[in-house]
Amino acid sequence: MFSDFKNRFDFFLRNLTKFSRKNYKETDKNLIETNLAQNLYTKDILEKCFKKNSKNNLRILDIGCKNWFYAKGEYDFFNSFCENFTLEGVEIDPYRLYSNFYSRFEVAKYYIKGLKNTKYICGDLLDLEQKYDYIIWILPFVTVEPLIYWGLPQKFFNPKKLLEHACSLLGENGQILIINQGENEAQIQKQMFREMNVKFLDLGEIESEYFQYKNKRFGFLIEKIHKGF
Repeated sequence: MFSDFKNRFDFFLRNLTKFSRKNYKETDKNLIETNLAQNLYTKDILEKCFKKNSKNNLRILDIGCKNWFYAKGEYDFFNSFCENFTLEGVEIDPYRLYSNFYSRFEVAKYYIKGLKNTKYICGDLLDLEQKYDYIIWILPFVTVEPLIYWGLPQKFFNPKKLLEHACSLLGENGQILIINQGENEAQIQKQMFREMNVKFLDLGEIESEYFQYKNKRFGFLIEKIHKGF
């Protein structure tokens, strides 16, 4: 109860003020090297999980992109087979501050600088209406505890509603890649699919030679074929 009250107050305050230092630039060599590996990891797992669509003018959405440090990995993957595409990332808590007083939004502007037709959206997934060819959703909240831990008000814990809306945003032959952290969350995700009658492909454990996270990650692919799932 107290944690949720605190989160609601903090969330309101940071969205009211939108305070942040400006012109973020990463200078820590270790972080730069780690970020390079994480972007290679991102491109690699997209190569392994997505089916490539050769049409031009693709629209891509990343849900819950935080500071979008891995945006270049996504961009490089789609740029490898599509000449014209739009890449968007949506984040419901873009003004959360780091200890250096830069917000997620300000840091994201640094990471997407120079990436053509790439846009960071400060807002709620549920407010989006545009259709997308590809949707990337890394570590969605499928239990409430992580959401509270990351400082969000409990009212934002709507996993089924968010999944339903994400599916509604898929265009013809669109694909959603969902990646969960840990076997427990993966099992909860699968149960959610079944309860909602969402057809999915279980991709199993997601691994890459470029980077290894502390906790195992598991992937699922949802495809919209013709006029149904």
